Amino acid sequence: MEGQSMSPQQRTLLLIAVFVALIIGSFIWFIATWDPAQEQPVSTIIEPDEVRQV
Repeated sequence: MEGQSMSPQQRTLLLIAVFVALIIGSFIWFIATWDPAQEQPVSTIIEPDEVRQV
């Protein structure tokens, strides 16, 4: 197995696998470190009673 190099197809598949692993890892890190108390809500839920008062 000396001097055996990867084919372009194998190299491309490896790069895609590394990219997917990084994306999944960063998503898991984001979820694991999420603290809702420190973040402002992105959306607002308006209750039906509040709509009538406006």
